[in-house]
Amino acid sequence: MLFDALMVVAKVVGVFAALMLLVLITINVERKIVAWMQERIGPNRTGPAGVLQSLADALKLLTKEDVIPSGADKILFVLAPVIILVPAFLAVSVIPFGTFFGSQIAQITDLEVGLLFVLAMGSLQVYGIVLAGYAAGSNYPLLGAIRSSAQMISYEIAQGLSLVGVFMYAGTLSTRGIVDVQSEGTLLGFLPNWFVFPQFPMFIIFVLAGLAETNRAPFDLPEAESELVGGYHTEYSGFRFALFFLAEYINMIVVSAVATTVFLGGPDGPVFGFLPWLWPIVWFGLKVALFLFLFIWIRATTPRFRFDTLMALGWKVMIPVALVWIAVTAVSIVVDITNVRPWLFGAAGVLLGLLLLTWGVSSLNSRRRPVPGGTAS
Repeated sequence: MLFDALMVVAKVVGVFAALMLLVLITINVERKIVAWMQERIGPNRTGPAGVLQSLADALKLLTKEDVIPSGADKILFVLAPVIILVPAFLAVSVIPFGTFFGSQIAQITDLEVGLLFVLAMGSLQVYGIVLAGYAAGSNYPLLGAIRSSAQMISYEIAQGLSLVGVFMYAGTLSTRGIVDVQSEGTLLGFLPNWFVFPQFPMFIIFVLAGLAETNRAPFDLPEAESELVGGYHTEYSGFRFALFFLAEYINMIVVSAVATTVFLGGPDGPVFGFLPWLWPIVWFGLKVALFLFLFIWIRATTPRFRFDTLMALGWKVMIPVALVWIAVTAVSIVVDITNVRPWLFGAAGVLLGLLLLTWGVSSLNSRRRPVPGGTAS
């Protein structure tokens, strides 16, 4: 009993420390990648090749003056960053990311409704954003909070629907159970049995909805600097602003970890004779890093959506496609087409993804309205 308690404490402390370190690394890597894509140098002064720049920025925020506006609701103003940050940490607790020296699953806890717990934690964060904008006592943060509530509610629906097909295939809501199902057997004798192949349209929807949930570009309307100064956290400074910044990157890591777990088999991958307990953690880390690079790439190359276009993408494209694919998944489970299912779903998924992309681009172009006396907006 004591050993189990110590193992849980060690996992909690280890995951917390790993998350904090990973956030610092991700911020620095993002600056480097964006600078490379924009033909700039990026941070290169603080530490070797600028690797300590993120740590220096964190220390700077911790030492800045903590200002609370005179017209703010002080209790809500102080609680809002905590309400955003705590669910982000809790969501990581159900993600399995390997094995611990070959005997213990590297996971803090395994809930029977693990993925519903992750979705619930994501839903709670909108309260922190809304309270941050409301409690500041200023118009611009309030507008950013209102935008965020509409955006996150809309894309939470699409994100939840994108996981229904996985639930139907796996027969469980446990994250460990979903990973176990994907580690059994292969597709067509050589492909891993990952849900990304039969659920490719849902995979695309989940990634896009995850971008919107984390307020990352091009879905960063709640933080639109050109329109709302700084968005819902305009009035925050110092340590509390650092909490918002930390929560954003932890959410990005959580979305990447959930996508890895649900669609790419989690820690599933080849295990070699040398340190066999380490390879699942390595494969999980590489898959998460792939998603993080994708998020950074999209931010560096995609302009911000207009708000009506953002809402139209969620309600008119993503939600209908998710509902249709749930029906297709149900039919494939009832009708036994095991031999052709991977090819059928793979081809249909790619085709549907291309149609979705084409439709989205044409829809965005058709919604561009002329500005009186000027060029198209």
